[in-house]
Parts: sequence; C-alpha cells; structure tokens
Amino acid sequence: MAKKEAVKKKKEVTDPKEVQEGKGPMDFVGETKEELDKVVWPSRQQLLSESAAVLSMVVLVSLVIYLVDNLFSWGSGKVF
Repeated sequence: MAKKEAVKKKKEVTDPKEVQEGKGPMDFVGETKEELDKVVWPSRQQLLSESAAVLSMVVLVSLVIYLVDNLFSWGSGKVF
C-alpha cells in the first residue's frame, strides 16, 4: 500500500502542468541571475594555472597516443 502512495506522490510532484504555471521569461532570467551569483569564480592566477595544466595534459596524452600509434604501425609493418 505504501508503494502505491509513493508512486502517486511522485506523479503529483512531477506533473508538467504544475511545474510550468507562472514561469515566464522574466522569471527565468531572475532565477538564472540568482544561480550565477552563487557561483564561486576562479581568480585570474587560478584560471591561468589550471588552463596551463589542462593544455599540458592534452599535449602529453596526444604525444603518448602518437607514440603508441607509431609503435603499432612499426610492429604491424614487421609482421605483415
């Protein structure tokens, strides 16, 4: 019996008609601004250092993939 009640409650909460009432473009803009105010933006130093770390990891991984590809190409050339 409790399972049926839980399913019924879930349907009531996720009814699209209830969720959409009273929501206009200005409500969306206001809620978006509120959420963006909660974001903790990185400092310039942190942004630069983390960007450099990401770029160096991309270069490192691409270099490893290139070397492994060349190794397999060389190996398949010897076999075939």
